[in-house]
Amino acid sequence: MRAAPAAPLLQLLLLLGPRPEAAGVAEPPLPTVVLAILARNAEHSLPHYLGALERLDYPRARLALWCATDHNVDNTTAMLREWLAAVGDDYAAVVWRPEGEPRCGLRAKVLGKMGNRSYPDEEGPKHWTKERHQFLMELKQEALTFARDWGADYILFADTDNILTNNQTLQLLIEQGLPVVAPMLDSQTYYSNFWCGITPQGYYRRTADYFPTKNRQRRGCFRVPMVHSTFLVSLRAEGTAQLGFYPPHPNYTWPFDDIIVFAYACQAAGVSVHVCNEQRYGYLNVPVKSHQGLEDERVNFIHLILEALGEAASRCCPSTPSLPAPSHGPLLLGPGPGWAGGRAGVTTSPSNHSLTPGKSLSLLSFSLPLRVDGPPMWASAHVSRPPKRPSKMGFDEVFVISLARRPDRRERMLTSLWEMEVSGRVVDAVDGRMLNSSVMRTLGVELLPGYQDPYSGRTLTKGEVGCFLSHYSIWEEVVTRGLAQVVVFEDDVRFESNFKGRLEQLMEEVEAEKLPWDLIYLGRKQVNPEEEAVVEGLPHLVVAGYSYWTLAYVLSLAGARKLLASQPLRRMLPVDEFLPIMFDQHPNEQYKAHFWPRDLQAFSARPLLAAPTHYAGDAEWLSDTETSSPWDDDSGRLISWTGSYKTLRGPCLDLAGSSGHSLHPHPRDEL
Repeated sequence: MRAAPAAPLLQLLLLLGPRPEAAGVAEPPLPTVVLAILARNAEHSLPHYLGALERLDYPRARLALWCATDHNVDNTTAMLREWLAAVGDDYAAVVWRPEGEPRCGLRAKVLGKMGNRSYPDEEGPKHWTKERHQFLMELKQEALTFARDWGADYILFADTDNILTNNQTLQLLIEQGLPVVAPMLDSQTYYSNFWCGITPQGYYRRTADYFPTKNRQRRGCFRVPMVHSTFLVSLRAEGTAQLGFYPPHPNYTWPFDDIIVFAYACQAAGVSVHVCNEQRYGYLNVPVKSHQGLEDERVNFIHLILEALGEAASRCCPSTPSLPAPSHGPLLLGPGPGWAGGRAGVTTSPSNHSLTPGKSLSLLSFSLPLRVDGPPMWASAHVSRPPKRPSKMGFDEVFVISLARRPDRRERMLTSLWEMEVSGRVVDAVDGRMLNSSVMRTLGVELLPGYQDPYSGRTLTKGEVGCFLSHYSIWEEVVTRGLAQVVVFEDDVRFESNFKGRLEQLMEEVEAEKLPWDLIYLGRKQVNPEEEAVVEGLPHLVVAGYSYWTLAYVLSLAGARKLLASQPLRRMLPVDEFLPIMFDQHPNEQYKAHFWPRDLQAFSARPLLAAPTHYAGDAEWLSDTETSSPWDDDSGRLISWTGSYKTLRGPCLDLAGSSGHSLHPHPRDEL
């Protein structure tokens, strides 16, 4: 296939020094690579994308940037211009194709009208028309032609919602010595950037190899018929001179789509295509549907950030406060520094003030790197980001129970809230390890007679006592301050996609129906498999049955009063056993007999909006309630209560959500 001629560089072409092969670089020189950046309406992901490119462990003197942007309704063009002004001089060459530059052919027709932000017949920014596909193919062809003319050894195409968290990605791919190779990227679903099968007509075909490859049950570099979104092309390999995006191969009859056009070109030229999954290279955002908009895509990307954070978190149910806590500085929660594909920190400030019993930490502002399963996902420091505007989602307070000795989990949780623009307040959890019999007697804590763990038969642990006291202190504050409704989180929460929007919508619906309620579970483990009744007029709410976990729930003032009135410290059992007693759904009649009235009006979101970051049996699982000592044992021994099944992933969990987004996904999500 003959490559399309390069368009003249009308805006900016900075050749910073001679071409690499003539620069006298010591032998053997590293290969030269062009990074192709094609961005449209990428404001939500561009800072993280550019930050990942900055951290590639590869000499910038051996890299060139080819950047194009068009048809934006957001701040993409300004972001790219700002970034290039800051880092462009570090690269061997920079080509800048801004929106509105006069061009020939289809590009001139599409961009000819000043201020035009859409393609002909485009129904929305995520709708792919034939003109949009052709325009993208022409841009990719232009980037490919520039790379060849510049004398590059490779070109890396990477969509701007693909975040290469592994800074060795470029070197690892080059070391494979393959003509076309893609790093396998993870997403919130089984969707990834390769196909294992393709039909004779150019459509996706299911194969037995896809899931073992995506799940890394088989590892290595595997030949596949198509890769997309992020892939490296060797410009020196045999046959790759025939590869191109536009115009398509003369015999092309497959769908008019840039990724399929390129797959056909590889097949026609006899060029092998591979995907490699031995390393974790990074993430790609799940594409939204054609009828959805940029806000949906932004929400998806935020969820991707949260899922990446959750992959690195350590599983644990916090123990709790009410006791004097150690001195801490204020945690800061507030404003941080200031198209691509996808189709088919916390800081502390020293302080001398000590927290009194029940006193919580105030949140101000923070900005921090995002943890992932591997290298961190950091936004570029050279790009101005839209300001965050955190809110309490219509609640009087959003509490976060967090152990001071688990700063990693606190940091992850606060980062998650910050990304979702939720304003939370940390409450230092009472540490069960610091409790002894004397302290518990002072607090009036007595074990519920006859209580045993329903699975192991063990007694209450100090971690469970601390956990109960943490929640209890919040209930007290709700009543003391007269807070009408609050949200309570533990610090091991994994949020479902669009958590904030869905919770706000749920509460609006509850208010509209004038439903009397005391407690609403946002995340839980439904113990019994029986179907729970859907609340009339509220399709996303069910009457709660016997449930475990207190990782996320909404509580009303009336509900807090009912919980305190039962005087649970005098007959304590785990807090997630106590709550079902109070709404009369606990199966143990002897336990229930100690509490009256049992009239808490409890419901649950369905589908659930939150889940634990890890479950018992997961590699990263850790529990400060299970790994504890018996409530009346002051020896300091820590015992791992492996007999408890409460924290196992249960068969009755409903976490699919409206989007099904999760890094623990469903097989249907491969496309």
